[in-house]
Amino acid sequence: MDLFNAIIQVLDSTIRLSVPLLLACLAGLYSERAGIFDIGLEGKMLVGAFAGAASASVFHSAYIGLGMAILISVAFALVHGFASITHRGNQIVSGVAINFIAAGSTIMLGQAWFQQGGRTPALASDERFGAIIWPGADALRGVPILGPIYSELISGHSVLVYVAFLAVPFTWWVLFRTRFGLRMRAVGENPAAVDTAGISVAWLRYRALICTGMLTGIAGAYLSMVQNGGFVKDMTAGKGYIALAALIFAKWKPVNAMFACLLFGFLDALSIRLQGTPLPLIGKVPVQLMQALPYILTVILLAGFIGRAIPPRAGGVPYVKER
Repeated sequence: MDLFNAIIQVLDSTIRLSVPLLLACLAGLYSERAGIFDIGLEGKMLVGAFAGAASASVFHSAYIGLGMAILISVAFALVHGFASITHRGNQIVSGVAINFIAAGSTIMLGQAWFQQGGRTPALASDERFGAIIWPGADALRGVPILGPIYSELISGHSVLVYVAFLAVPFTWWVLFRTRFGLRMRAVGENPAAVDTAGISVAWLRYRALICTGMLTGIAGAYLSMVQNGGFVKDMTAGKGYIALAALIFAKWKPVNAMFACLLFGFLDALSIRLQGTPLPLIGKVPVQLMQALPYILTVILLAGFIGRAIPPRAGGVPYVKER
């Protein structure tokens, strides 16, 4: 039973740690399916985390914080679109610039507004998203096997966790069952054909980037208003890049993206669980190695197990209308 409880705890941590990865991965899915390579997921998550925590602290409302996180992240996504769509700039350079601007501006504004070394004040319970307890979760907690699964894995998460996992079938429906999704996939493969049909390539790509901004804003709000209870410097810790890796690993498909993010979340949860624990035949492993384990395994998985991943053909290439 102790082993079963340990497995449940690891799986519970897996769900919680995979949420920001999943939201950022779906965000990248929208932009890359539309032909816009977005390495700036990290920066948009970071500004979303700061805007959410700062607004929640000032206005004492978690939902205002979430709204501001989405708004600021969408604004940064539109800046990326302005540089790479309207002015046909290099999408990699634009994304890297957004990451640098986000990393510097969040610390500077945090220090100027709150004088806490770039942090925001710790959020009170009504300024962050609490856990939702499903009906009967407490009563079933003592039931063997089914009780812990229902009360720990299914119940007890914040609303943003359920939003993240519901976004997976919603994204699949949008991409493969709606006119907007069909056009978005087409503009990522052959924008000239879409333009010939009288559809604005630029407007389709801007709408895809708006979707990207919304999802990265929610991901950032989750980090600062659910996991941490406040903003701290560089709290995304490379999750935007891991989300891009998960997107490639999933071959730009939403359901595969969910399982890829769960895998990376599991590796992260396992590394936390094993810190300081002696391993058979190895002994005690340094904490730094366990912290680096998810990133090492990410590189190994991408290098050896992904197979051939073919991105959208127009990805990363500015569209120039033929005259």
